[in-house]
Amino acid sequence: MKRILFVDDEPRVLEGLKRLLRPQRHEWEMAFAEGGEAALALLARDPFDVVVTDMRMPGMDGADLLEKVRELYPHMGRIVLSGHIEVQFALRTVRLAHQFLLKPCDAAALRAAIGRVCNLEGTLPNESLARAIGGMGELPSSPRLYCSLTQALVNPDCSLDQIGSIIEKDVAISAKVLQLVNSALFGLSRDISSVRDGVSYLGFNTLQNLVVTVEALRAFPISRRLSGFSIDVFEKHAETTARVTRSFSLPKEAAEVALAGGLLHDVGKLVLAACLPEQLEEALRVAEERKKPLHEVEAELYGVTHADIGAYLLGLWGLPKQITHAVAYHHSPLSLPDQGLSASAVVYLSNILAHEIDRDARPTALAAPAPPLRELGVREQYAVLQERARAAVAPGVNHAC
Repeated sequence: MKRILFVDDEPRVLEGLKRLLRPQRHEWEMAFAEGGEAALALLARDPFDVVVTDMRMPGMDGADLLEKVRELYPHMGRIVLSGHIEVQFALRTVRLAHQFLLKPCDAAALRAAIGRVCNLEGTLPNESLARAIGGMGELPSSPRLYCSLTQALVNPDCSLDQIGSIIEKDVAISAKVLQLVNSALFGLSRDISSVRDGVSYLGFNTLQNLVVTVEALRAFPISRRLSGFSIDVFEKHAETTARVTRSFSLPKEAAEVALAGGLLHDVGKLVLAACLPEQLEEALRVAEERKKPLHEVEAELYGVTHADIGAYLLGLWGLPKQITHAVAYHHSPLSLPDQGLSASAVVYLSNILAHEIDRDARPTALAAPAPPLRELGVREQYAVLQERARAAVAPGVNHAC
């Protein structure tokens, strides 16, 4: 049974949560703490899976509590449930909370948020890795792209659309934009899968504060060069994959999911680069020695791939499930129901084509797939593009896939 800790300084709010979530008592074991200090005392005595906390509390406020929880219990899901929280105040916790909810919160939304975090448990067989991911507040970003973004944000002649085009090339900031805009802070009635739409909703001031708060440039914690991994090459491939998704004919909503999934499909590599660089380096070395794809080597060595890791993080951050689905299956489309050109299938296909483009460096390679290919089901496309990739790539390393 999952154990959930609710924290608020107002006893009436805690009583209201007890009544609201009474139907969950057979599914969750719930505890209620009046304030941050009482919460830490409970956490020291018993393990919990998720903590749900108010922000504005006397003494130890929600941000201070979440900082302690992240430090002491990184595996624990961290959800903010607060009333009339200003975006500026929320940015203080963007590196601490996995998801944000606003009071008053209906039971269905609260159950869904907690349930989503709880359901992630066990999806990664490596407990130390799950703890490392849970403790992450940001992802490493390319210094080159970060500098371009900060310069654009202080340029009065730069439009939100131009800023969006820069952010769409940066995996780390794109993930944070989607995490924030899909939170309850903005009260949107639908999931936002488009980074450009997310940028428009956030606006200049919030983006400036977000970039300063996250400090993506300094977040890249690798003091030495990782053998076989370059942040700039990584970002370039992510951008190419996202662009290739546009060459497929998809309905607008699916196209937005595919674009975001294409940009974020390898986000698990950033997690490994930030948290477990030795593990990433070993997998890259073995992949090169054996001439095998990286994800196959990761599965053999660790029982988990960068696709699993990326989907876990984005799910924890509350990104739309269609995007996390595309990230999770970008190496295993045959695990999906055969639904033709779904967004997940397009991300898979675009990843293969992007690797061909990256190796050949031919602008003409960005041409859309031939119409007959579009008419095939995903399994037939899988076979065709696998054969195309084998024919196009000279014998050698295939660890980038």
